[in-house]
Amino acid sequence: MRRTLLLTPLLALAACISPGEAPSASEPAPKPESSGQCTADNTGEFIGRTATAELGATIQERTGAQIFQWVAPRTAVTMDYRPDRVRVSYDDDMRIVRIACG
Repeated sequence: MRRTLLLTPLLALAACISPGEAPSASEPAPKPESSGQCTADNTGEFIGRTATAELGATIQERTGAQIFQWVAPRTAVTMDYRPDRVRVSYDDDMRIVRIACG
């Protein structure tokens, strides 16, 4: 019983700690006038650039995705497929390493 009581606050605290701060935007990115289908074919120029909220909005607009998600290093993501989502992965130096739809 005592172990459970001691571990509960530690687990709650651990849930608040993240490996890095994901870029954030003060406003939601504008939604492009499209079908919402994500297409990452024309995003190669963003690989290696520093992840920022502004760049994230540009990537979302370029891909036509309705949902945008930053993926921090060593972060697990669901395997569900969403044709209207773009995921942008970055490394410890905040450099974009992968852009993928789904």
